Amino acid sequence: MQSHRPNLSTDIAAELREWIFDGRLPAGGRINEVRLAASLGVSRTPLREALAGLTREGALLAVPRKGLSVRELTAAEARDIYPIRSYLDPEALRLSGLPPADGIARLVSLHEELASATDVRRAIELDDEWHRVLWADCPNPVLVELIEQFMLRTHRYELAAMRERRVLRKSSGSKAAIVDALRNADLPQACQLLRQSLERGVIPVLEWLEQRNADAGSPAGDPLGSEA
Repeated sequence: MQSHRPNLSTDIAAELREWIFDGRLPAGGRINEVRLAASLGVSRTPLREALAGLTREGALLAVPRKGLSVRELTAAEARDIYPIRSYLDPEALRLSGLPPADGIARLVSLHEELASATDVRRAIELDDEWHRVLWADCPNPVLVELIEQFMLRTHRYELAAMRERRVLRKSSGSKAAIVDALRNADLPQACQLLRQSLERGVIPVLEWLEQRNADAGSPAGDPLGSEA
């Protein structure tokens, strides 16, 4: 990463996103541009572009007079983020229509692979791909882009929760029911089941946050909120 090519800031953002996901840039941690630029071997111009993108994405928080920090994981944000997916994904599926036979087969294959997954990151990747197959034919690219953005925001919660609890949340039953509805050409039922599944997705995250805060002896909330 020595020159500022057009996609360099995108590459930097992808790398920093991984650092946030795996904890190398911990929640609440301040962003030091000089150190990051040195670690990545890049100039500060593309780094700042990447940081701006991550801020828009919601991974970073801009605090007046304090600079950037990695956004904390809070129950309040989780309650805000997760319900949005329950509206977006079913609409994308509705617009896509019933998947073709090979799409159904792909859903079944991904479901089986997910059921046997033992790695957190792999489980989340498979879950994402399963959802992408559902709305593969969505004619609204803006809707798809929004879903992808909110996927990234929920990833931080799911990765942290599943890693600390050492439990993979696979929602196997709900996925099987959705596939059955699609096989039966019942698109409205599939959309409803998908909505219900996504609405339930926040429950284990909130349970983890409650337990984490109880262990730390502090109430759930955004520790940076008073500084904003």
